[in-house]
Amino acid sequence: MDQNITGKVVVITGASSGIGEATARHLAAGGAVVALAARRTDKLAAIVAEIAAAGGKAKAYTVDVTRKEQVDELVADVVADFGRLDVIVNNAGLMAIAPMSQRRTDEWDRMIDINVKGLLYGIAAALPVFERQGSGHVVNISSVAGIKVFSPGGTVYSGTKFAVRAISEGLRHEVGRTIRVTTIEPGAVESELKLGSSDAASRAALEEFYRTSQIPASSIARAIAYAIEQPADVDVNEIVLRPTSQDF
Repeated sequence: MDQNITGKVVVITGASSGIGEATARHLAAGGAVVALAARRTDKLAAIVAEIAAAGGKAKAYTVDVTRKEQVDELVADVVADFGRLDVIVNNAGLMAIAPMSQRRTDEWDRMIDINVKGLLYGIAAALPVFERQGSGHVVNISSVAGIKVFSPGGTVYSGTKFAVRAISEGLRHEVGRTIRVTTIEPGAVESELKLGSSDAASRAALEEFYRTSQIPASSIARAIAYAIEQPADVDVNEIVLRPTSQDF
């Protein structure tokens, strides 16, 4: 891994499993200081202990990204603990697949709260730090479903991921002279994301789709690392990656 990643302080939300966990492990192995944020304190503690045992530097922070004050505290605590913040990876997400006719509005609300508002809270907390430093990097996890609508069933999920892509591009246009912005758009990835549907038929169909076509979360971690490790004058704005066997 390039020396441009060594010593960088990186906040990762949704870090207790999947893409977040894989990214934390990969970046820590490359010399980054990783701040793992999620709700499941026990899982975070176990991951941090394993990173430390392997010679990496990591710390766990219990955070619900739907609570703005907790996200603000996360960034403030990381800066207090490590003196700066170089990258925030807004990874926490929920994919609740079901036909819109079922009107699962509680799940719609939850996806908007986590996938859109939680991401915005991360941006809002990190931006003042990046502006003071004159540098920083926002990495937002969208989806191939943010490029093409995943329907039937994934219409609202796609709406949240289209929003992530739009927010990322607008942010890049506003602050891109000093702050880098990268959107990662994965296809099917081995993670707990596919377990977010309460509709039994949709969940079964989704699990079958993933069974025949998925890539490990470490693939996404490497893509994130690639964007982070570029020289300061290079801004990798968008990376789309999916299994070679995935049509969608």
